[in-house]
Amino acid sequence: MAIKGKKRRLGFLGERRAVKYLKKSGYEVIERNLRTPFGEVDIVASKGDITAFIEVKTRSDDLFGRPNEAVRADRQKRYIDSARFYYSGREIDCVIRFDIIEVYKGGINHIENAFTA
Repeated sequence: MAIKGKKRRLGFLGERRAVKYLKKSGYEVIERNLRTPFGEVDIVASKGDITAFIEVKTRSDDLFGRPNEAVRADRQKRYIDSARFYYSGREIDCVIRFDIIEVYKGGINHIENAFTA
């Protein structure tokens, strides 16, 4: 299997684990792989009055650093712009948060408020 195919499969499996974790933690998954003109948001989930736009980063090793380190300013801007697009024309009746879920070394690390708008 080509490297790109392996990375895509690893990412898909990581997102599935993240969704399972979120549901077990009391979140309702509203969207998966939300496509906007600014890019794709892995997961949109809500819990109480919080709606989280979540980037899932999956790594099998730390050769290139921790997974959250890959969520740089350009990706953060895409998520912020995507959230604005998602809520354009709608009333916002929740707290919007930007999270990262690392699926890494057999575990899950949920970083709430990983970055702000």
